[in-house]
Amino acid sequence: MIRVVVVDDEQLVRAGLRLILEAAEDITVVGEAADGVGALEQAHRLRPDVVLLDVRMPGVDGLTAAPQVIAAGAKVIMLTTFDLDEYVHQALRVGAVGFLLKDTPPRDLAAAVRTVAAGNAMLAPTVTRRLIDSFAERGPARRDAARERLAPLTIRELEIVREVARGHGNADIARRLTMSESTVKAHVSRALAKLHVGNRVQLAILVYDADLL
Repeated sequence: MIRVVVVDDEQLVRAGLRLILEAAEDITVVGEAADGVGALEQAHRLRPDVVLLDVRMPGVDGLTAAPQVIAAGAKVIMLTTFDLDEYVHQALRVGAVGFLLKDTPPRDLAAAVRTVAAGNAMLAPTVTRRLIDSFAERGPARRDAARERLAPLTIRELEIVREVARGHGNADIARRLTMSESTVKAHVSRALAKLHVGNRVQLAILVYDADLL
């Protein structure tokens, strides 16, 4: 069973998210909070697998709380009303594994929670890539530094991480590059280790910073 904590300052939003998630047989909402302080307390006390964390809240907001919630052992999906939000991009940089709009269809919400709980990033191609592209600070110095970091990758690993940055999952990449899904997964794992990044979102940001798409 996937254990989830929902954090949003609006009670109706929390209630709606709980209702959607608990309709899934493999997901249970173990707690709720209305701000970042509550999110951190719930993360330490309840040890959830995933925390849905609103970006904008009174007091301690989601952006401020995200690094501490992640440090407590939970995977974080940011929630936002806006599909172009610079704060979400900053949260991805510190380790959040994706984000969702609050009007995400119920089926997609549950699927995103499962994806993140399984250790993968939630990269919504139509939104996350726009955020990365819009707010990555890709001056010449950042581009050159990112390319230097990517230099240890083999040609095949670089090919695969570019597909990751485009928002494709392992199965899609396997089909596109005509290889097995297990091979793709192995290449991604090696790339993460070589580059010392924690998840696929941070890997994608590095590729965007290097201006390789």
